[in-house]
Order: sequence, then structure tokens, then C-alpha cells
Amino acid sequence: MNDQAERPVYMDHAATTCMKPEVLAAMAPYFSEHFGNPSSLYRFSRGSREGVEGARGEVAKALGAKPEEVFFTAGGTESDNWAIKGVAAAAKKKGGHIVTSAIEHHAVLHTCEWLAKQGFSVTYLPVDGYGRVDPGDVENAITDRTVLVSVMTANNEIGTVQPIGEIGRIAHDHGVLFHTDAVQAIGAVPIDVAAMEIDLLSLSGHKFYGPKGTGALYIRQGTRIESLIHGGGQERGRRAGTENVPGIVGLGRAIEVATADIEGHNRRIAAMRDRLIRGVLDTIPDTRLNGHPVERLANNANFSFRYVEGESILLLLDAHGICASTGSACSSGSPEPSHVLLATGLTPEEAHGSLRLTLGDANTADDIDYVLRLLPEAIGRLRRISPLTPAEKRVQEAD
Repeated sequence: MNDQAERPVYMDHAATTCMKPEVLAAMAPYFSEHFGNPSSLYRFSRGSREGVEGARGEVAKALGAKPEEVFFTAGGTESDNWAIKGVAAAAKKKGGHIVTSAIEHHAVLHTCEWLAKQGFSVTYLPVDGYGRVDPGDVENAITDRTVLVSVMTANNEIGTVQPIGEIGRIAHDHGVLFHTDAVQAIGAVPIDVAAMEIDLLSLSGHKFYGPKGTGALYIRQGTRIESLIHGGGQERGRRAGTENVPGIVGLGRAIEVATADIEGHNRRIAAMRDRLIRGVLDTIPDTRLNGHPVERLANNANFSFRYVEGESILLLLDAHGICASTGSACSSGSPEPSHVLLATGLTPEEAHGSLRLTLGDANTADDIDYVLRLLPEAIGRLRRISPLTPAEKRVQEAD
């Protein structure tokens, strides 16, 4: 391997995506032509207001919801915070117990930790070796003080898809609200909030080729929830702050495009993912595929390579233009091993040797070939110089 980048290959779509041209085109008029405040009463603001409400309708359609159940936010983190803190505050008299899983995004885990400091109790459900939550564990964890169950639709690191419909049914059977963080799932997993018995759902625009700084929270009509941000009367008095009209319009267009043909999109992306997984496992020994082999996002491939560090893999790949990750983008720079991988039973050493490759619309078969050519060489080079590699497995590095 040399030190010169050869060609750019972006395989970190779980971290963020580029905006599609049609999304940018939909947003453009709302930066200049329709710049009025949508909350104003005069005619000039009508275009802005229509843009916001049109986007609300698109999000509702994608989720099988009603437009009045969709509230725009600044992203998935705000949506998660609002859902969990809002329900907890509204239900204090009923009880102070929340059920979630050990592999949630930090936007959920840190919110639950904060609530624990305020006197709430939190049960963190374990997962199996594939990262799946057992619905039976959800049922066993619910008590007469439980006010919310929060389990993500699909994991951002290992791609495992949870049995959300079954979990939602169990929560409702016990009279408990159910929230799901669907940030990684939109455009990849068909969502029907009624059929899946979802009361609250978080999403983020930049995960499905929309603009950053945009998101939404679905709140089932009749759900008791306190506001997170106070101020003016925007979003029907539930979320204060002047609306980010261009961003909201872009979010609406992006979710329309992302959910137009989920099955066809998944079929194309999964074919590349499966060839990538087979190629890595066939050519690199002492490698483990993390996450469920079948119930996983179509674009996700997460591996653990023994005897090497994930950060070193990233640096070698980056030198050749390959963008990847060792886990959640929000955890980059942290010296701690992935809490998700540890929860699936990996040792800290195995978790530190992880690599996440997440595909997107622009990836091609040539990209897969390129990664399969360079990755085995990168892992081999690192193992030859790693003190963790057993002597019998270490091969002298070529001159």
C-alpha cells in the first residue's frame, strides 16, 4: 500500500448522507423567493406556510400517520430527547419507570441517564449475540410504574433490525407508551405507525439524503407529552422557534424520495452488501460479522478483526480514499469500545477492532471490488506489526 489516495469511496452512510439534487432544488425557492415567516398572517408568508405543511404531509404519508401528528425538530437527537423527557414529565403521577435497550443511540441512553438523576428508574434490556432485543424481556421488565418503552427500529452500528411491531403490541397490552428511534430506518425499513403500534417516532433528515439540522417527531394523537422547547406558538404550540422552512421542505422531499421504492432500493444495496460481506469473510481470517445475518439493514456491514485496532484500519483506508467508521459517528474520538458491540458479547479487544462499512445510492460494484482489494492488505499489514498477533499467525512484512 502507498500513501497516496487513489479514488474516493464513501462508505459511511450511517453517519450522514449527501443531499440529493432534487432535495436541494426543492429547498432553493425557500431561501429567497418564499422567505416569509410561516407564522405571519399576511399573504407574503403563505408560500412558506404551504411549504411547511406540504412537507408535513409527506412525512405523515411515509409513516402511515396523520399530518397533525408530525412535529418538526432540529434532528434525531432533539426528537429522542423530546419523546423521552416529554412523556416522563407528563406521566410523573403515574410512575417513573422507563424501559429501553442497552444498544440505543446515546441520544436515548444519555437522556435516560439524565432522567435517572432526576429520580426516574430505567431498565436497560440486554440483547443477544446478534444485537436483538427479546420481546419477552420487554414484557418481563414492565411494571405498574412503567410509563414508556423506547427501543430503536434499527441499530446505527451493527444494522440489526428489532421486532418493533411485537414490542409495540406488548407495550400497549400493558397500557404503556412505545417510542422508537427510527433515525437509521427511514428509507430502509417500511414503517406503519398504526400497524406497529408506535406512539412516538424519531427521525432525522440527513440520514436519508436530506439536509442536516432537520428532523421530526411523530406523536400519536392523544398522547400526553410535555414540550421540550418553550417560547412562541409554532408547531401548534408544541415546539417553539421559527421554522427552518428550507430545511423542512428538504426533509419532506427527501422522505418522499427515500420511501418511494424501499423494496427495490434494498434489493440493489443488499446485493452489494452481501458480496462485500462474503468477500471479507472469505479473504480475511479471524474476522467476525457483527449484527444479525438476516434481520439487518440492507446497507450495513460491520466486522471485527482480531489483533488490530479499528482506528488504524481507518487511517490506512483513508490514505486510499475509503471513508468508513469504527462505530457511531457521535462516538468518534472516544477511547471507549463500542457499547453496542460489548452488549453483543464481544470483548473490549474485539470491539476495538471493529469496522463499519455502510453503503449508499452512489456506491457501485467497482467500489466493492476496490474495498475487497485493499482491505485484506490493510488488515494483513496491521497484523504483521501488531503485538497482539500470535507468533504463529504473524507473517513477516514484505520488503
